[in-house]
Amino acid sequence: MIQVHRSESRGHANFGWLDTYHTFSFGDYYNPRAMGFRALRVINEDKVAGGAGFPMHPHRDMEIITYVIDGELAHKDTLGSSAVIRPGEVQHMSAGTGIRHSEFNPSPSKTCHLLQIWILPDKEGHTPRYGQKSFEPLLKDKNLALVAAQEEGPGRIGVHQDMQLFVGKPKAGEALELPLAQGRHGWIQVVKGDLEVNGEALKAGDALSASGETALNVVATEASEFLFFDLA
Repeated sequence: MIQVHRSESRGHANFGWLDTYHTFSFGDYYNPRAMGFRALRVINEDKVAGGAGFPMHPHRDMEIITYVIDGELAHKDTLGSSAVIRPGEVQHMSAGTGIRHSEFNPSPSKTCHLLQIWILPDKEGHTPRYGQKSFEPLLKDKNLALVAAQEEGPGRIGVHQDMQLFVGKPKAGEALELPLAQGRHGWIQVVKGDLEVNGEALKAGDALSASGETALNVVATEASEFLFFDLA
């Protein structure tokens, strides 16, 4: 079964310093039909104004992935981690038994555009940890890269869940086949450009979920960027 989730159906809030769209129920946005998909619980598309950000705040028992589309995001946490996340990198924070962190746009003028992704862990009580890796080398010879999985590896972070996260950057006219094993579920989130997935036209901000399918066939109608989640 294929289901398309249009960009305009998302929750939206604009606080001046933060312009945000919620794919699933989050904060003051509640939609009983959008409470997550499998272990995928949050996809927020955030635009953070220059010099602004999220002050120190707590999390626990959640796998949090930050994907910067444009600009930069500075991270600090109570594990002692301090880093700047840029396009071409994926950042992971396993909140586990508890962690506090802050995220700020270090540029005084340029907007930071990012996706904040939350994934339910396989169990509660993991030891908190932080990781960050560049996946650009994986895209040099192909247009699809595995950037997160249950097992850490070259260019990919490890998360406490039976899932895989791929970044796709096909050129105009290029096609990709994304297999789905029996019992697996897929979610495609379009970051940039326009795609056709199993005959469905998708634009930036749109998403497509799939259950009971053997593959997702992606054709880029223009140079595009997307995330593909392979979920239990």
